[in-house]
Amino acid sequence: MTLPGRQLPLFSSDTEHALTRHSTLAEAIEPFRAYLRHEGRSQHTIDAFSSDLRLAVEFFGSDAVLNDFTTRKLERFMEWIEFGRGVPCSRKSYARRVTTLKVFFGFLLKEKVLPDNPAAALLQRSGAAPLQPVLTESEIARLLAQTHALRVAEKPDARPDLLLRLLLDTGIKKGECMALTPEHIDRRDPREPVLFIRHKRRSNIYKERKIALDPEWLDVLDEYLEQYRPPDTIFDCTARNLEYILHDVAQAAGVATRVSFETLRWTCGVRDYERGVDLDALREKFGLSRISWRETSDKIQRLAVLRREREGA
Repeated sequence: MTLPGRQLPLFSSDTEHALTRHSTLAEAIEPFRAYLRHEGRSQHTIDAFSSDLRLAVEFFGSDAVLNDFTTRKLERFMEWIEFGRGVPCSRKSYARRVTTLKVFFGFLLKEKVLPDNPAAALLQRSGAAPLQPVLTESEIARLLAQTHALRVAEKPDARPDLLLRLLLDTGIKKGECMALTPEHIDRRDPREPVLFIRHKRRSNIYKERKIALDPEWLDVLDEYLEQYRPPDTIFDCTARNLEYILHDVAQAAGVATRVSFETLRWTCGVRDYERGVDLDALREKFGLSRISWRETSDKIQRLAVLRREREGA
């Protein structure tokens, strides 16, 4: 019997959660899935929303605390979804991910885990997604001059030059960069070194590929390895630290365009396209399926036009 005035719990005893404002985003995913089931959402919706939240965990980190989320932080996440992740984001997918955040934080508000919904102010957008800015040749020259200066400074640091050259030449994604070890580099022929990109998941087998490297990059790599002596992966710091390095280099070089992994990936694609690289060869270099490549190749061609206009301005 239910006592008068007593509110029934949202969840049954086997799914009741113990979330607090100090819980992490990762810890909240399963209770959120239980809430969606209780609300009668389809399994497809539950899986899609869960996938969106796992992307948020990837961006914010597994230790991100619920109480720390703000509207601005969520806006930065959506900017990364659109420009920084390295995967095309359609208008439909963008809209669903905004909905995911609104429903998720609405759930936390309803359950009194949080006092408000930081996703409520997120805006849905219509129309085509804006294009990711790419670097002009003059901006690239300034960046390379800055990283070279750091490399030959009184206290030399080869890491910024190593990172910048690698991303400009290969266009690899952040996660791929962080997973690199010296064993991924075939330098048996120093005139034609090759970078091997490997993925653990079988579903990502098409993303595995070989990319030609600039032979001069090997000299920078050797300097870096001597300076840092990484025990395993080449870059043994966090991905966020590498983003800070790119930001600091751009600031010191006087480059106003935001320099990030994603900026350099698109810049690499545009430069290769302008050099006459075959589009199918470029698709393989980027590790994209033919379906994903349709939108990406179209953006590369449009970005090439905009880049020429910037350089001629």
